Amino acid sequence: MPNKSEVPSPLVNTDNEKSKAAKLPRLLSLDALRGFDMFWIMSGEGVVHALARATNWPVLLWMSGQLHHTDWNGITFYDMIFPLFLFIAGVSMPYSMHNKMIKANVNDAQFLPKADKRTIYLAMLRRTLILLFLGMVVNGLFKWNGYEQTRFASVLGRIGLAWFFAGLIYLNFSVRQQLVWFAALLLGYWAAMMLIPVPGYGSGVLTMHGSLESYVDRLLLPGRLHDKIHDPEGVLSTIPAIGTAMLGIFTGQFLKYQSIKWPMWEKGVALFIAGLLLIAVGALWDLTFPINKRLWTSSFVLFVGGWSLIFLSVFYLVIDVAGYRKWAFPFVIIGVNSILIYLASEGMIDFQHTAHYFFWGLIQYVSPVWQAVWQAIAIVAIQLALLYFLYRNKIFLKI
Repeated sequence: MPNKSEVPSPLVNTDNEKSKAAKLPRLLSLDALRGFDMFWIMSGEGVVHALARATNWPVLLWMSGQLHHTDWNGITFYDMIFPLFLFIAGVSMPYSMHNKMIKANVNDAQFLPKADKRTIYLAMLRRTLILLFLGMVVNGLFKWNGYEQTRFASVLGRIGLAWFFAGLIYLNFSVRQQLVWFAALLLGYWAAMMLIPVPGYGSGVLTMHGSLESYVDRLLLPGRLHDKIHDPEGVLSTIPAIGTAMLGIFTGQFLKYQSIKWPMWEKGVALFIAGLLLIAVGALWDLTFPINKRLWTSSFVLFVGGWSLIFLSVFYLVIDVAGYRKWAFPFVIIGVNSILIYLASEGMIDFQHTAHYFFWGLIQYVSPVWQAVWQAIAIVAIQLALLYFLYRNKIFLKI
């Protein structure tokens, strides 16, 4: 019987020992895509909204509309920003485990020694707890208004929890078993939402009041819910969010695979095709289980997962394969400090006041219609200047 550490993984090249031990190149496209994703939250949306109001151009009005969340069913670009970030976190995981696998002389993360895994588990748990805490800080924890007015669920908390549980699956199961877990999470969530009755509403009621997800939030979530009767980062919808992180992990394992049979450009094309297929499956499932970010429905996971693959494939082909990198530098400096700029833009720093202080002396002479546009651009400039300073001095917030 072969030793477990000698059992080859379908996603790790074992043609020769040198390739196995080779240091993986950093995916600049992943940093750039993370920065592109965060750009819209930190200030990009403000520029588009201001331009749309100033010009009334149809294309800008459409873009402005895409930078708002849908009320319930349906999807906009803005609905994709959060799951894309979680997907990217999943892509990063196989890369972060690469050196540990080399040191342990194993070809698959599930075969890492128990001592190594314990260390990894503790580091993952620490990161998750920090994200949970920072999420509550963003929600206004330090403006303490009492337990009943404190919102415990958060965007950062969901990222931490979904990433943590997806990581546990990655570290303990083969790729085929991971795929089974992925299917079970999405199908199980769909079955629960459609078949388990909610008191006073019955089963399969996918409204904010009557959905099982909202009911579980009202039962289990402490403190204040985001929408009083429902929380978009609630308890039950964390289950399919794990699937979003797992899609990223599958992608990371595929990109990490080194073989002459899969050159980089073919990987990029394959990701694009896989993205189209997931979008098609998600759109079909939407007919019976609507695409809904607030419920994080299984169709939403597949549909947005497909778009995440397409975004990554384009960035990967342009930046890492074709080598066109300079244009992406502003996104890279955002991406390598994404959590920091998220925290800063969510209230830790008043960028609007800062931009007004430095630039209003010039902006006041612009036509009133365009003053809001230049104010929004000034905010972007201040944020990029801060991020560039941090990047040049190698200051990165790592959790």
